[in-house]
Amino acid sequence: MQNVEISIPTLNGWLLGYPVTYLFSNEKLKKATGVVSMQSLHIYKIYVTRYPYVTGTSVIAMKYKDGVIMASDTAGSYGSTLRYKSVERIKTVGDHTIIGASGEISDFQEIMRYLDELILYDKMWDDGNSLGPKEVHNYLNRIMYNRRNKFNPLYNSLVLGGVKNGQKYLGTVNMIGTHYEDDHLATGFGNHLARPILRSEWREDLTFEEAVKLIEKCLLVLLYRDRSSINKFQIAKITAEGTTIHPPYSLRTYWGFSHFQNPSKGAAGTW
Repeated sequence: MQNVEISIPTLNGWLLGYPVTYLFSNEKLKKATGVVSMQSLHIYKIYVTRYPYVTGTSVIAMKYKDGVIMASDTAGSYGSTLRYKSVERIKTVGDHTIIGASGEISDFQEIMRYLDELILYDKMWDDGNSLGPKEVHNYLNRIMYNRRNKFNPLYNSLVLGGVKNGQKYLGTVNMIGTHYEDDHLATGFGNHLARPILRSEWREDLTFEEAVKLIEKCLLVLLYRDRSSINKFQIAKITAEGTTIHPPYSLRTYWGFSHFQNPSKGAAGTW
């Protein structure tokens, strides 16, 4: 967060929209607005995020036969340093939705605060209805787009999954408000490395065991190729019966590939 202090002149309660230095150095503007006293200047402190500090990497999600499955690792990177090893980036939202986030961890915490308030407000009506994944997704679309328009975006890519009234739902929204729905999704490096695997092997009638096997294959590829990933993963599923977020666990890896042992052999260029 960076503290940016700006001065905004007002005249009879109206914001003039000009910088103070311009206001008092422009003779034509002085005559047009009359005499503006220094007492009418109000100092506003605006806090904006210029760049993310502690970030999480890819989230992978897909529909399967009975619901939606989602997975991510538990790393929180301070720049290129793997500073935190137990950051849970998959959460439940209400009764029908799970959410996963890549990007700035503190911004994700702020988003969860928004969602907690939204769910609480919805439950206060006590009308027997509850927000589903599509409603939560639409709400986050507006939040992300609104913050983008204020030039103070939330530095996250979000994945929303859920089941309500027997209908499976999976959608995503990024930091500038771009959003869509699909049968399988990935954020971060996963959008480049995991999506081709999902496009090739995903089926609508996957069982939970088959879905776990496919998603673990994607996680292994990301572990090998993404420096910000660690071998500590968390899988969550949501069905008509409810939500389950499994404890973190590790996958068996193999580092004996020839390209891992001598990565520069046969490479073109001076590197």
